[in-house]
Amino acid sequence: MSSAPKPREVFIQGVTKDGRTFRPSDWSERLAGVMSCFRPGGAPGGPGAHIGYSPLCVPRVINGVKCVIVNESLRELEPMAWDFVMNFAKDNELQVAEACLLPDKPE
Repeated sequence: MSSAPKPREVFIQGVTKDGRTFRPSDWSERLAGVMSCFRPGGAPGGPGAHIGYSPLCVPRVINGVKCVIVNESLRELEPMAWDFVMNFAKDNELQVAEACLLPDKPE
């Protein structure tokens, strides 16, 4: 029995290709905020629906570097949203890596 492969994730790092820290300092929260409505099953409705990030595009700090982790299933859900985040990284010459984020160890 083979299971479907887990979607990969793309890490857009807040470091330019020439090694400079990308500014403004809240870029990752802004980018993820713009993408917050792109969710599996659509955008939630009701009070507070605008609060929170999409699980497909989340800001993180990894080893002291601000990043946005974009799940490749966003490409299937909304190709234009995928293109937007990938073009953001390209236009700003940000370092991009493909990987799979491992879950935290249970405590």
